[in-house]
Amino acid sequence: MIRLSKGTGGTATGQVGIKKKSKVPGVMITQFVETLPEGTSHPDFTRKPIALTIQEGKFAFFKAIVTGDPKPTVTWSRNNGDVSDTSRYQARYDPNSNEHTFEMPDVMPDQADTYKCLVTNEYGQAMVTVVLNVIEVGFKKARAQQQAEATDEKCTPILKRRSKVCPKSEQHQKREGEMDPTFWELLLSADKKDYEKICAEFGVTDFRWMLKELNEMKKKKEEELSEFVRSLSNLRPIQVNADGTASFEIDMDLFDQSSSIFLYKDGEMIPYTKELGDKMKHSLRKVGKKYIFSIRDLMPEDAGLYQLDVEDVNVFSTNFKILTVDFLVKIQEVKAKEREDAVFECVLSNPFSKILWFGKNIQLEQGDKYDIEVSEDKLIHRLVVKDCMIVDKGIYSACAGIQFCNAWLIVEADKDVQKGKKTARKTTRAGGSGMDLQRVAQEQQAKLEKERKERKEQIKAAKEGAAAAPPAETPQAPASNKAPERTKPAAPKDPQPSKNDKHKPGITCGLPAELTVKRNMDCDGTWFKDGKQLNSDAAVTVTKNGTSQNWTIQSCRDDDLGLYGLISEAHSTQGTIRVGDKPEFDPDDLHKFSKPVIVRVGHNAAFKMPFTPQESLVVTWFRDGTEIKEGGGVKIIREPNHSRLLLRDCLRTDTGKIKIQLKNLFGALEATSQLIVLDRPGPPEGPVQTVETTSSIIEIKWKPPQDDGGSAVTSYIVERQQTGQSLWTKLGDVSADRTSFRDRNVTHGKKYNYRVYAVNPEGLSDALETADSIMAGIMIFSSPPRAPTVVSASKNCINLAWSPPEDGSGLPIFGYQVEKRKKDTNQWIALNGLNEPIKDVKYAVRDITEGAEYEFRVSAINASGSGDPSPPSELVCAKNPNMRPYFKDPEDFIVVRAGNSVRVKICYEAEPPPQITWLKDGEPVSAWINIINTERLSQLVIPSSKRSDSAIYTIKAKNSMGEASFDVEVRVTDEPKAPGPVELEQTVHGKVVISWAPSPDEELDDHLCYVVSQCNSNTRVWKTIADRLFTNTYTAYNIVPGIEYHFRIYAKNDVGLSDPSQSPTWGTNSNRVQMSNGVHATALCFERPPSILVPLKVHTPPKGYQLFMTCAVRGCPTPTVSWYLNDICINSDNTYYITNSFGVCSLVILRVQPQHSGEYKVVAVNSFGKAECSTKIVVKD
Repeated sequence: MIRLSKGTGGTATGQVGIKKKSKVPGVMITQFVETLPEGTSHPDFTRKPIALTIQEGKFAFFKAIVTGDPKPTVTWSRNNGDVSDTSRYQARYDPNSNEHTFEMPDVMPDQADTYKCLVTNEYGQAMVTVVLNVIEVGFKKARAQQQAEATDEKCTPILKRRSKVCPKSEQHQKREGEMDPTFWELLLSADKKDYEKICAEFGVTDFRWMLKELNEMKKKKEEELSEFVRSLSNLRPIQVNADGTASFEIDMDLFDQSSSIFLYKDGEMIPYTKELGDKMKHSLRKVGKKYIFSIRDLMPEDAGLYQLDVEDVNVFSTNFKILTVDFLVKIQEVKAKEREDAVFECVLSNPFSKILWFGKNIQLEQGDKYDIEVSEDKLIHRLVVKDCMIVDKGIYSACAGIQFCNAWLIVEADKDVQKGKKTARKTTRAGGSGMDLQRVAQEQQAKLEKERKERKEQIKAAKEGAAAAPPAETPQAPASNKAPERTKPAAPKDPQPSKNDKHKPGITCGLPAELTVKRNMDCDGTWFKDGKQLNSDAAVTVTKNGTSQNWTIQSCRDDDLGLYGLISEAHSTQGTIRVGDKPEFDPDDLHKFSKPVIVRVGHNAAFKMPFTPQESLVVTWFRDGTEIKEGGGVKIIREPNHSRLLLRDCLRTDTGKIKIQLKNLFGALEATSQLIVLDRPGPPEGPVQTVETTSSIIEIKWKPPQDDGGSAVTSYIVERQQTGQSLWTKLGDVSADRTSFRDRNVTHGKKYNYRVYAVNPEGLSDALETADSIMAGIMIFSSPPRAPTVVSASKNCINLAWSPPEDGSGLPIFGYQVEKRKKDTNQWIALNGLNEPIKDVKYAVRDITEGAEYEFRVSAINASGSGDPSPPSELVCAKNPNMRPYFKDPEDFIVVRAGNSVRVKICYEAEPPPQITWLKDGEPVSAWINIINTERLSQLVIPSSKRSDSAIYTIKAKNSMGEASFDVEVRVTDEPKAPGPVELEQTVHGKVVISWAPSPDEELDDHLCYVVSQCNSNTRVWKTIADRLFTNTYTAYNIVPGIEYHFRIYAKNDVGLSDPSQSPTWGTNSNRVQMSNGVHATALCFERPPSILVPLKVHTPPKGYQLFMTCAVRGCPTPTVSWYLNDICINSDNTYYITNSFGVCSLVILRVQPQHSGEYKVVAVNSFGKAECSTKIVVKD
């Protein structure tokens, strides 16, 4: 199909631009010449590039295969960038496969774009576009190092998922009692029937607790999903397919179809493609709202938790388990006879409760057709195909884990059964493995049992070895500078650690340390360090004060670290001293950190603080005294020698004091900085106050904004709006040191609204608006108009008119406000608002109740508002005025088919309501005729009409104002019966007198007339030659000798035409010519039976369109052609226009309807035979 376009875009001067359609969707072709030379062609794609979503740093490529003669050239480009850098973009061509490749090694996020492939030769061009999406996965090492050395102010945001499932490299050691996040992710995506299985797998027994926690998580997840997903359903977990792939699918409707979709395995993002399923391991296919993710080339390492995320929200999680299992005995080919059962058997290497069976790539389930059997040891598996038929033959497969085996099922027909009779069901089974599967399974069971026993012995031996090993020393916590006091110490022979000693003092280098021991009696003791006796010197002092002994180190050093003890007679005690340094900052780093960080709102802020690596160092960040937790837009990076704080998309409220605290056993250290986020200022502080208002001046003032956005306000902008208008006009700028403005361009009596903006270098603030309108000068109201007068009144509407006020007080009148008050009430109700004034001096009041009395008043509206109301009008009743009855557009003639109901509707107007009377031919109507009278409408209904109901019906309406009547002729009739036999007589050359017997309905129907149609052997077309004949004869003119004529007579009345009465054939066709050559004459005979030269064609026209069908017929004598629809002749049907011109037969339907669908047949008959052809017509809606 060729589509011509008048545009010449993309073509050179003198070329044409013919748009052509490619067989490959999405390809745009432009042909440069109107007619292609023989043997040439314009360019086209046989394989177009496919859209690709790939992870940053991977190898991205597009492939295309093109055709064209002469050979076209291929060029690649991108919408927003250049592809001339050969280090990032490489175009290649493989002459063997005829593939053009566009490669991008180590693809980067800035290469995500729409790419264009243009193929050109001298006869045209073909173009296709393709999208490349690049998934960012955080810092690359090189980039992170460069940014760490260069600057800390700009940091690339790191992808932060809301899911708690992390890659193995980032997982922390699980604390006792902590649940695996995988457990909750699986429950959120699972059906309720699978809860018990998942809980058993993770060892959860408290179901009530589990359900309570799960419900809270589901509510939270629904809130997160509501940002991106409109609906989510049909979550199908991952499973292995018959083609060796694994897939999971969901039905998902996204708010934004361009939302990013990510796939994770065990917390790590994996790349996938949307269409190149044969090139990448993971692929996504979208069908409508269904998303299908597939994994090909399954391997054991493909097992794991797969998660689907939209942006940063997890949508679906499914666990893919691959068990180590293999087929010891595979299924074998089965040959079965028809209606016999077929059996496939296999034996597995490990017990498996259920394997998957496939037949013709469709998963099979237990049912009437298939039996799936498993042995008690779960090693032998069987598939029984019951009552095999020929259609059951094909390839059947068994799948265990990711292992497959398949075999053919061949079904042979039963030749012993007599033809036409159904084969009886057989009770035998065909197939099987042909081996003793029970023996194979027993041997494998014994082997597995032996392996289990060996593993148990190994575990037992390991436990015994662990029990025999000495217990590890329990770590001790640090304490203060002084050793704890000891009372009633025991006295071992050697200084051993006390069981009650649980503290290790931590001492900063250079500071003194003191160990104190208090006893209940006075005795001497000896101090030891790490088992060696200590003596006092200049650096160490030993003192004794009664029952207390002190060991004091004047200035601790690193070599003072150790286990100290005191032995006195039979008692001993001990304590440990740890020596270390407090955290320290480099002065230059501290000075650099203390400088404020200034960023604009929406930008990222980064803080970095280097420090000396130390053990047990705790780093904490604070903002305005509150600890900063990681999550949302906050990322905290802790390294051995520095720590970073990253704040993404900063807000004005993030401004504050940023503090980092380093803390270890020997002390704590803090450093402080300041974060300033620049933003637009807040609105000026209100309210707006009116300083002065006169007929020519309005002066206002305000207060500065409370929040200047981090930078000083430079000016204010003042705008004005006149009340009743929508346009705001800027009046001017005001310097920051002034907070007032004087408006001198005002009109006396008009009201104005003002709004004020504060301006700083970051932009404009929100506006501060005046609470109420401010009027220029004092209010001057208009004087009241005159009392309104009632122009007309009806039950639905009262029309009022009034005169303008004589004194308008010098201000123009905008309009009027009308109020109404019901009789015997005191409340006036406004019919229009002050902001919707009535411009004219008349008004139609429609909000009234029929029969109620009202009075009205009017007030004029000017710039000051609504003035005093006018005096009230006279009381007026909401009712129609009295009027003589009259009828509205009635019909005076109605034709009804006998048996149908007659319904005569007459609408009238009258006040008061009239009395209605119906007459039939001047007499009261029969009781069985229904008369239905409603407001302004009267109906005469005859449920089932007869011919005797034909009459003139008269309706009479009468009230106190007068009387009116109207006649309606009702004619009840039916389709007329056909006229009697037709006779033909010729009294004058060229004229034929046609006479016929009258129709039986002629006496019953005075509207009956006749129609005469004529057809001759030349045209074969019926045409009307006379209509509305009230006689039984007619004279046909222009009758030519030698031509056959046929006549049809129809009876016609108000309902329609009767069946035709056919006349005998008039005239004969004797145009035979004798031929002679003067010597011997030979008669030539052209007579032959009919034949179809051109048959009918199939048509599928749309409803309401015109349909034209033709065929060609030959025969001598000229055959008679008849048209049939579903074997019913339609030659006499007026909805079809049928012609026959010299053997070309045509049928035309002006407007095709659904009832015209069916099989159409053309039958040609002459004295030598018959020919026919047919076609089918389907009318499309």
